[in-house]
Amino acid sequence: MIEPNAKADPPKADLLRYLQSARDALLWKLDGLSEYDVRRPLTPTGTNLLGLIKHVAGVEIGYFGETFGRPFFDAARVPAWYAEDAEANADMWATADESREEIVGLYRRAWEHTEATVAALPLDATGRVAWWHEDRNEVTLHRILVHVIADTTRHAGHADVVRELVDGTVGMQQGNDNMPPGDRAWWAAYRDRVEDAARKADNG
Repeated sequence: MIEPNAKADPPKADLLRYLQSARDALLWKLDGLSEYDVRRPLTPTGTNLLGLIKHVAGVEIGYFGETFGRPFFDAARVPAWYAEDAEANADMWATADESREEIVGLYRRAWEHTEATVAALPLDATGRVAWWHEDRNEVTLHRILVHVIADTTRHAGHADVVRELVDGTVGMQQGNDNMPPGDRAWWAAYRDRVEDAARKADNG
């Protein structure tokens, strides 16, 4: 939900609209899948759907929290995966004890925190990204919104590919798949044409 102050500011509303579109696309990729399928790694580097959600939740919590002096977590309740001394990639996968509902719920609460920060501050408000190099870590809210939109959209693209690998489901948004029409036979023939062109190009 976009806060009233953000709605009254067209540039803020535009930025939040693009961010929400990417958020919704990511969550949609979980629909209809088993616990195993939302968690299983589908690339050599372990990319998985629920891990992507956990990661982008942490991204919003950090960039719209600590960066602008508006921390999301109570200092005594920072989860192990988010702590400074967390193991590598702890935010990119879900443990067996972390439920889908818990991670999705955290992401939705992060949205509320983001939107409260955006409503409370002007786009030229400055903050500091502690984990960026000191020669570029002073930022504006506008820059961080653009950065997080780009990051979330990139991960939505990862989710597109992972979901297709899980069960063949494709599409950009629920109700708007943004795909050309075609049944399985059409897509199989299309893929064969692409493969044939690649082999011909490789053979010179």
